[in-house]
Amino acid sequence: MPLRPSDEEKELRTTVAQIVGKFGHEYYQAKAATGEPMAELWEQLGRGGYLGISIPEEYGGGGAGLTELAIVLEELSAGGCPELAMVLSQGIAGSVLPRHGTEDQKRRYLPGIASGEEKFVFALTEPDAGSNSHNVSTWAKRDGDDWIVRGTKYYISGVDHCDHFLLVARTGTDEVTGRGRLTLFVVDDPDTRGLSRQLISTALGAPERQFTMFFDDVRLPAEAVVGEVDNGLSALFDGLNPERVLSAVICLGVGRYAINKAVGYVNERNVWGVPVGTYQGVQHPLAEAAIELTGAAAMVWRAAAEFDAGLSAGETANMAKFLASRAGYKALDTAIQMHGGNGMSHEYGLADLWGIVRLQQVAPVSTQMVLNHIAQHTLGLPRSY
Repeated sequence: MPLRPSDEEKELRTTVAQIVGKFGHEYYQAKAATGEPMAELWEQLGRGGYLGISIPEEYGGGGAGLTELAIVLEELSAGGCPELAMVLSQGIAGSVLPRHGTEDQKRRYLPGIASGEEKFVFALTEPDAGSNSHNVSTWAKRDGDDWIVRGTKYYISGVDHCDHFLLVARTGTDEVTGRGRLTLFVVDDPDTRGLSRQLISTALGAPERQFTMFFDDVRLPAEAVVGEVDNGLSALFDGLNPERVLSAVICLGVGRYAINKAVGYVNERNVWGVPVGTYQGVQHPLAEAAIELTGAAAMVWRAAAEFDAGLSAGETANMAKFLASRAGYKALDTAIQMHGGNGMSHEYGLADLWGIVRLQQVAPVSTQMVLNHIAQHTLGLPRSY
């Protein structure tokens, strides 16, 4: 990890910031209000090669790593346009398929992910499973060479905007532990026969809406399996650590956006003859938020570097997500406070980002599950759940 950003990183950040700057936070607000994807921004990023920056070159990508992809998403978020779709499509599918997909799957899906012309989402969570992935009850049973899927998935983001999705289903049960044996599938068509969805009404202000998905004897071909049958978790975790890092950079970027907005505001706001930014009661909370955001960023880039080096990044990715989700939330909350009543106004573009930042303490893994992981795997304490 270099102490200073390279010229390439500076150029990448500048270019992406210029692209998102053409749209601004008002564009994000408009799309979030209607539940439409940020299609115009997405298309510009795709044409410039920024959506495929971490996809292998032989499949139409830039051949870089998670670090570069995270830089792109951070700059989008710092420009007021956090993009959850990138976490799912480029982050999860774009990490799992190069490592565990067949050659046919790689050639079929990766070029579309790289260009942005085809978008993936991810279906894991269930009403009665939550963080316990081993308790997934959506079943996939063999029917000749095919698989038949029946069950329910819950809080699936953006499935109304996707072309394909990765599905985690139970294909067996371990006789000793009773845990589910899981398999990962590609579902080519979110509107395939037997598959339906229902919108979940939430307070999350984002273009990606949440759905319950119902699988009623959905038929999948044998070639839909990603990785090994009954061993889907090994493939899955190669997507979950990037997901945690990208979740963290959304918080870093929104935190930067919020602090910049607050600094500009308090330097202009004059109530008692001088800008309110003159007072320590304003300066200290902003300075504290900036310090915590910078500290979280150090762990985020360490986690990304470890993943790119082929190391096991589970510990650092979880720590990064924990620190950044709290630091980003604090930065946004502090910026809202510094704006007074204006902090709640859509005109100032802060309060509408509360949902997407607060979400990162719940998903893709809750703060409490991160603490469980660190207690058990880093500190060597007994498993507590």
